Amino acid sequence: MIKVLVVDDHDLVRMGISRMLADDPEIEVIGEADSGEAAIRMVKALSPDVVLLDVNMPNIGGVEATKRLRQFDEKVKILAVSSVSSQPYPSMLLKAGVNGYITKGTPLAEMIKAIKKVYQGSKYFSSDVAVQLADMLLTDNEESPFDRLSEREKQVAMMVVNCQSPQQIADQLFVSVKTVNTYRYRIFEKVGVDSDVKLTHLAMRHGLITP
Repeated sequence: MIKVLVVDDHDLVRMGISRMLADDPEIEVIGEADSGEAAIRMVKALSPDVVLLDVNMPNIGGVEATKRLRQFDEKVKILAVSSVSSQPYPSMLLKAGVNGYITKGTPLAEMIKAIKKVYQGSKYFSSDVAVQLADMLLTDNEESPFDRLSEREKQVAMMVVNCQSPQQIADQLFVSVKTVNTYRYRIFEKVGVDSDVKLTHLAMRHGLITP
């Protein structure tokens, strides 16, 4: 049996996925978590084989949750799930250590296939995500302004555009509010904006978040 932990901040989505996966005789859903923080606690307590991880969650979110899970357990398989397939999310999560990335429109049969593939040690990406990664590697497409950011700056930018306050970000990253604001202004300068609102609009244009 493949032991799976389902992580999503939406109760109906999380419960629906768990119930559908339970119908597969090779999969056992051993727990559900509604946040990245809860996922980290439950991985430590339950030792799942695969974590089905929603990317767009409040607080630490999918990228930071992946990094922390990797620090705790290098062997656990992490399959990211997101409504966003465009860059830089796939690259950010791949660098953070996910084993696969599928979109929320993925059919159940493909989700099950992805879980089994990453459990066996393979990488798995849904077709739209694979296209984005291929474009990044094989073409000379116009650079996203977010590609100019360091990994930590990208992380802070995603937290800002997901409406987290400087204090909330500071608490999650274990830094001071002053440090967070230093990151914010450095991000603004690199991507060419001067406010959180303009940063959010820029993130929407480049597909990092949905309106």
